[in-house]
Amino acid sequence: MRGVVVQVGSTASGSPSQAFELELEKRLLEIGLVEGAQVEILHEGFIGRDPIAVRVDSVCVALRRHEANAVIVASETPEPRVLAGG
Repeated sequence: MRGVVVQVGSTASGSPSQAFELELEKRLLEIGLVEGAQVEILHEGFIGRDPIAVRVDSVCVALRRHEANAVIVASETPEPRVLAGG
């Protein structure tokens, strides 16, 4: 899957794990998963499809599935999807 990052994080107010979500969003932004970044899934692990190897612009990173689920990507399909795709 290839696409462009549309949104990072799910910081809904009142969430029981809001501090964790804010920290995750901060880490994802630091590694380059910012709005407008080009992303491509390169490989998924064999057991539970975890971790996921992702190219972000010209950098390759590995993400856990729950981290990738915090990234909304606009792909070739008409509607935005989460990076983990499921």
